[in-house]
Amino acid sequence: MSVDALSVAWAARVEAALERSLPAETEIPARLHAAMRHAVLGGGKRIRPRLVHASGYLLGADTDALDAAAVAIELIHAYSLVHDDLPAMDDDDLRRGRPTVHVAFDEATAILVGDALQALAFRVLAATPVPAAVRIDLVATLAEAAGSRGMCGGQQLDMDATGQSLAMAGLERLHALKTGALIRASVRLGALIGGADAGLLTRLDAFAADLGLAFQIRDDILDVEADAAQLGKTAGKDAAQEKSTYPALIGLDGSKKLLLALAEKMKAALGPLDVRADALRAVAEFAVARAS
Repeated sequence: MSVDALSVAWAARVEAALERSLPAETEIPARLHAAMRHAVLGGGKRIRPRLVHASGYLLGADTDALDAAAVAIELIHAYSLVHDDLPAMDDDDLRRGRPTVHVAFDEATAILVGDALQALAFRVLAATPVPAAVRIDLVATLAEAAGSRGMCGGQQLDMDATGQSLAMAGLERLHALKTGALIRASVRLGALIGGADAGLLTRLDAFAADLGLAFQIRDDILDVEADAAQLGKTAGKDAAQEKSTYPALIGLDGSKKLLLALAEKMKAALGPLDVRADALRAVAEFAVARAS
């Protein structure tokens, strides 16, 4: 099967698994469950779940176990978007071409949606069909990536930096946490399920760190160059909110050069791996070239 066909198949598996994991809209409390489904099932590129499957595929991991980890990481990602869009954070009305959860429902419900999705993520991950020791590693990996030393910490640094001009090291640290932590965790979860040794975990983590940074730089570029219809969310928000971004720090041309340099680093990290790493290579290429 081609890499593209594999990626489509993984996305379909994850979509079905997400649907199964979420409570029905008719289940009480119906409003909360409807809002959770609105947040999760409203489209999206499913990059993080695909990374779980791609890294697991490299090692011949069980696909049912990969589904559980893929669902968990996407639920965490969805919760982060719901909270990121809140008036207290980025105050956005549009996500994936649809009203954000606090607009479609209300702000209090949106807060509960994020809380409930995070709890559900760990419930799903704790039931991954792997040995107990591996499940503990999976839960610890996702908890670290989602917490104050990962995504939440990066969000705090992002808010702290609003209206400021960070130096390159500070900007890299911010995005290594806010965006990169979940991307690194996605790759690591699949590798752990596949039984990767310490050497391969180190190599994959280096690849994923560069991928997370590349993904964020591409986001920053698109916020400048694309429109809302293309992005499915409000364009130009970074400049309007005086966010610290790569284009603001080193310009569009500098950002694009850095993106290409990261693409080369990612190729080098995966270079020694066999053809089964092509799925990871394809995700890296997408992150650099994507249009939304």
